Amino acid sequence: MKHLLGDRRPLRRRPFVFGIAASLAAAERARAQGDGGAGWPDRPIVYINVFTPGGTTDTLSRLFCARMSELVGQQFIVENRSGAGGTVGQAAIAQAAPDGYTVGLGSVASLSIAPSTLPELPYDPARDFSFISGIWKVPNILIVNNDLPARTVPELIALMKRRPGEYSYGSSGFGTSPHLSMEMFKQKAGVEALHIPYRGSAPAMLDLLAGRVQLMFDNMTTAIVAAREGKVRALAVTSSERSPAAPDLPVLADVLPGFQISSWGSLVGPAGMPAPVVRRLTELTRQALGDPELRRRFEENGATTWPTTSQQLAEFRAEQQQLFAGLIRATGTPLPGMATN
Repeated sequence: MKHLLGDRRPLRRRPFVFGIAASLAAAERARAQGDGGAGWPDRPIVYINVFTPGGTTDTLSRLFCARMSELVGQQFIVENRSGAGGTVGQAAIAQAAPDGYTVGLGSVASLSIAPSTLPELPYDPARDFSFISGIWKVPNILIVNNDLPARTVPELIALMKRRPGEYSYGSSGFGTSPHLSMEMFKQKAGVEALHIPYRGSAPAMLDLLAGRVQLMFDNMTTAIVAAREGKVRALAVTSSERSPAAPDLPVLADVLPGFQISSWGSLVGPAGMPAPVVRRLTELTRQALGDPELRRRFEENGATTWPTTSQQLAEFRAEQQQLFAGLIRATGTPLPGMATN
């Protein structure tokens, strides 16, 4: 979930292809709207995961799709179309026929961070999608090297204020949610730290363990394992409520009011899907996420279920875009690429 993919050239070679796809999708959109999605679904539904197989988004997507298949009576087939921080797969969703048979993952990276980091997106996040429902949220955790003499967030802030400019932090790359979590922390706490970006969280974690950086934010899914093994010290989570995966950890908002950042995944389809199909998918998603076994499996992976209405998801995405745009501007650093988490 956390690789930095900075090469934007592949996106610049696709306008002609996307133009053809857009024309075909427009014709299919008119046909789909004409029949109102009657009889849906009478065949399998393709779910496009915009990231690679084997990661947290893949695990969560497959758990979700398995439950949806049971509820719908048709298979939800997961297809992984990764690349350019999720924007390749996100574009594929936008350009699909809006008949309800192609949906997929809408991620924080490709729908809310990418507009501020990739100026030539092959889709408009606000206009090119049917927003169906949220699926999950995964918070970040603030972790520090075990040698750092701070065991709580207030102690860390006090330490950083006493020794300004002495500490550095790692991240999984420019524009990732862990990076932007630290930028928010610096703003709200009034502290400074040198940013050392890495190509993913694994090398950043190695340098944290070695003491070459002293602190960092990381996704719950990976950071909680290192914390449980005693390799690092976890101080707080970035969600608005305590995480079921780490109920003993306080939330940062208790110390820094208004602090809230999470990675999230949602269910979206191409713009123009028949309203009855969108409504049914929203209701089916609510039912799937209400399943106790699915909730338990999500929590095992550091995620919480996140059902929303279509309107709530659309508004949340827009709010997140504004939030991340502000944080990115505050870094004062041109971003060479974009996030995947």
